[in-house]
Amino acid sequence: MDKILVGLKRVVDYNVRVRVKSDGSGVETDGVKMSINPFDEIALEEALRIKEAGGANEVVVVSIGSSEAQQQLRTGLAMGADRALLVTCDEAPDVLTCARLLLEIVNREQPGLVILGKQAIDDDNAQTGQMLAALWGRPQATFASRIEIKGDTATVLREVDVGMETIEVDLPAVITADLRLNEPRYVKLPDIMKAKKKPLEEIAMADLGAGDSPEIVHTAYEPPVARERGVMVEDVSALLAALKDKGLV
Repeated sequence: MDKILVGLKRVVDYNVRVRVKSDGSGVETDGVKMSINPFDEIALEEALRIKEAGGANEVVVVSIGSSEAQQQLRTGLAMGADRALLVTCDEAPDVLTCARLLLEIVNREQPGLVILGKQAIDDDNAQTGQMLAALWGRPQATFASRIEIKGDTATVLREVDVGMETIEVDLPAVITADLRLNEPRYVKLPDIMKAKKKPLEEIAMADLGAGDSPEIVHTAYEPPVARERGVMVEDVSALLAALKDKGLV
C-alpha cells in the first residue's frame, strides 16, 4: 500500500497522578508531563513495522489539539514516521468531532490503512476508531493483538470478552491497537535531531469544514470518592453483620 495514517493524542503521562483543577473545570496540566497516548504509540510502532517489512511506502502521523501537540508529533517523527499533520484547535473536540476531522484528513491523504490506539487513557472512550470507520464506510478491526497484511487484505487477531478472535478485512480499513500488539521502540537522540527536519504541517480546524459544535459538553470534573479504610472481621458472622450495618445485604 502507499500510505498508513496513524493518530497520536497528547495526554497526561501514564506515570503522572491525575489531579482535578480546584474549580472543577478540568484536569490540571500546568507543569505536568505530557506524552503520546500509550495505545497510539503502539499503533505507530505497528505502522512502522509494516512499512519496514515492505508493506507501505509512507507513515503519516496526525494529531488534533493545540500547538503544544507538536511535541508528541515530533516524537512520532523521531520514532520513524515520515510526515506529521496537526489539526489546530484551542480545546480538544469531542470524540465525534475528532472522527469527522480524521475523516477529512483521510479524504485528503487517501491512506490504505488507518491505525489508532484502541482508546485514550484520559477519557477511555474507545470510540474514535469505530466512528471513523462508520463515517468512512470502510471495515474496522478493533482491539488488535496481531496484524498481518497480505495484498489488499488484513488478518487481525483481536481480543474480545470471551477470548481471541481472528477476522479478515479488506483494505482500506481502520484498525485499533491493543496493549499486546507490540512494544514500541526506544527513541534515540540522533533520531530526535533528524525529526526536527521532517515536515510538520498545521491545518486549522475551521479549514477542514468538519463543524466545531461539540455533540458532548463537559460541564464539571470531580475526583473519585476516596475509598474507605478496610475492616478486619473474625468470621463469616461478623462479615455479614458489617455488611448489614452498611445496608449492603
